[in-house]
Amino acid sequence: MIVVIGSINMDLVMRVPRMPHPGETLSGGQFQTIPGGKGANQAVACARLSRERGQVAMIACLGDDAFGTELRASLRHDDIDDTHVHTIPGMSSGVAAISVDATGQNSILLAAGANDALSPAHIDAARDLIRLAKVVVLQLETPMATIRHAIQLAHAFGKIVVLNPAPAQALPVELLNQLSYLIPNEIEAGMLAGRGPSSLVGNTEIDAVIGELRSLGCTNVLVTLGAKGVRAALADGIQHFAAQPTLAIDTTAAGDTFIGGFVAALADGEGEADAINFGQRAAALSVGRIGAQTSIPYRRELLQTL
Repeated sequence: MIVVIGSINMDLVMRVPRMPHPGETLSGGQFQTIPGGKGANQAVACARLSRERGQVAMIACLGDDAFGTELRASLRHDDIDDTHVHTIPGMSSGVAAISVDATGQNSILLAAGANDALSPAHIDAARDLIRLAKVVVLQLETPMATIRHAIQLAHAFGKIVVLNPAPAQALPVELLNQLSYLIPNEIEAGMLAGRGPSSLVGNTEIDAVIGELRSLGCTNVLVTLGAKGVRAALADGIQHFAAQPTLAIDTTAAGDTFIGGFVAALADGEGEADAINFGQRAAALSVGRIGAQTSIPYRRELLQTL
């Protein structure tokens, strides 16, 4: 069983030729509403990429609006247990405004809505679910007090705890010490290590940041590098996993797809290297498609590419 704790959003996606300059009005192209949110994306990726259906549950909050109804239906479509997905009266569901340019790169603005209502009490109400889990997955699009409480509980139960530290923010050392895997992208890794929000240059700089994160208590650190692959610091040292060559149309949810593939493979009993490669293959398929959850492949699609 995999339990994902985190955000659920409706993505409002517009294709644009390029990102607009400040104050500029720019005519775009196709517009779509697509289920998203880092938590829900990762839950869907875990569900679609696991060997068996019905192995994923989510703990989250939705608004009592039309988006909330649609987002819940989307989770159920992938056989995700929504028992602990709470509808919050008087609140709107989370929304993300996403612009995707001609190169497939994206820019995202978030309105958290009901995601901000996810509380430690909701985590306590799901104690029995967390106790049954093999892996617990979190991100940073819900309140930090809730994230800390969930990590402490999952760690106390001896679970594999995976944190995707996005959006990047400072994290206490005692929280980092309780993680089994920290999976940032290169910008998030640098910011966690106290550097500015810029991409890391070369493996030497990436490895230095990984060393800093490990010194804070993160034994296993996987830095996702997009088309450059994954730099992974595991028990036997730092390894590089090259990305599969692919033509990127839209990179939205590529990182979430990688995490879902990696976690699904771990939960299915695969070793770390095989799990990383599996996540890489899933992410490579996702960037050839438009949208968040609409881009996430199913396990059978990956098996067809072997």
